[in-house]
Amino acid sequence: MNFSKYKSQILLTLITLCCSLFFYLAFYKNLPQKLAFPETNLETIYANYDGPNYMIIAKCGYDKDCIRYNFSLPLPLEYYPAHLPGYPLIIKLFSFISSSTPKALLLSCIFGSVLLTLSSYYFFKLFFKEKVAFYATFLMIFFPPRLFVLRLVGAPETWFLSFTLLSILFFKKKKYFTSALLAVLVQLLKSPGILLFAAYGLVALFEFIKTKKINLNYLYYLLVPLSALGIFYLYYLQIGDFWAYFNSGDNIHLTPFPYQVFVSTRSWINTIWLEDVIYIFALSFFALKKLWKKYSHDIVFIFPLLFTLATVMVAHRDVSRYLAPVYPFIFLAFAKKITKPKNRLLFYLLIPAVILYAINFVIGNTAPISNWGAYL
Repeated sequence: MNFSKYKSQILLTLITLCCSLFFYLAFYKNLPQKLAFPETNLETIYANYDGPNYMIIAKCGYDKDCIRYNFSLPLPLEYYPAHLPGYPLIIKLFSFISSSTPKALLLSCIFGSVLLTLSSYYFFKLFFKEKVAFYATFLMIFFPPRLFVLRLVGAPETWFLSFTLLSILFFKKKKYFTSALLAVLVQLLKSPGILLFAAYGLVALFEFIKTKKINLNYLYYLLVPLSALGIFYLYYLQIGDFWAYFNSGDNIHLTPFPYQVFVSTRSWINTIWLEDVIYIFALSFFALKKLWKKYSHDIVFIFPLLFTLATVMVAHRDVSRYLAPVYPFIFLAFAKKITKPKNRLLFYLLIPAVILYAINFVIGNTAPISNWGAYL
C-alpha cells in the first residue's frame, strides 16, 4: 500500500486519537487536580451527560421495568425515548469488544471522533485543495470548543455529523442510494436528522423548477421518514406508546418565536449569562451569508440554513451543542481564510484554552451515579 498517498488521513487520525487518549489518561491519573480542578477519574468521563442515559438504553432498551429496578438516575421513565436508539445501538455493538458498557461507550467516543475527522477531511476535499482540507480538518478537531467536548464524552453528535457529511458527500457524487442510507443513519441518531431529509427535499424542488424534470433518485430519501416511523413503532413495541418521543416530558425545546433562549426563566436556561449565544448565532449567520453567494441552491447551504433557523427557535442554554451540525459548514465558509499560516497561529494559541474549557466542562456536567454496578 502506498502510505504516502494517505499521509494526511493517517496524520489526522493519529492527532485525533492522541487528543482523546491523552485527555482520558489525564482524567485517569487525576492530573486536572494539579491545576486546582476537583478530583477526577474515568468515571467522570462515563458520567457525563447524556452518556449515562444512552448506556441505560443500551442495557435495557426502553423497558421501563428494567430501567426502574436497575438504575437510579433522577429522571422520569418517560424521558428515555427522547434519546433515539441509534447511539445506544452503537454502544451495544462496541460492547462485543468490551463487555463493560462504560468502556464500550468510551470506544464509541474514540471511533466516532476518528470517523468525524476523516469524513470532514473528505468533505472538505470536495471543495478545496489537500492543504486547505487538511488544516480545516485539523482545526475542527479542537474548534468549536463545544464540539471538542462532544468528541470526548458519550454523545451521538460525532456519529451524527459524520453520517451527515458522508451522506452529502455521496449525494454530490450522485450516489443517491448510498446517500439516502447514510441519511437514515443520521435520523436514527437524533430527531433533527429529519432536517437533512427536508434539505434534500428542497434541493429536489429547486432542481425540478430549474429542469422541469423529476429525478426519481430522490425517492430513496423517503427512507428517512420511514425510519422515523420505525423508531416510533419500536417505542410502541417496547413501551406501548407510538408517540413516546413526543410524550417524553420537557424535551422538545422548539418554540413558536425566535430567540426564546434569552428568556432566562425557561426551564432549560435558568441563567442571565447568555451573551455568547449571540456570538454563536452571528458566526452562523455570517457563514450562511458567505455560503449563499456561492451555493445558494446547494445542499451545503440549504442544510445549515434549515438547521440554523430551527436552532434560532430553540429555548435551551446549550445552543452551541444544538448548532453542532452546522459547524462543518462554518468551516467550509471560512476555510480559505482561517487556514492561512498567520491565522492558523491564532487558533494554535487558543488550543490550551480549549483544553482547559473541556476539562472544566466535563468535570461539571456529570450525572449523580453512586453505584456503577448496573452499568457494567
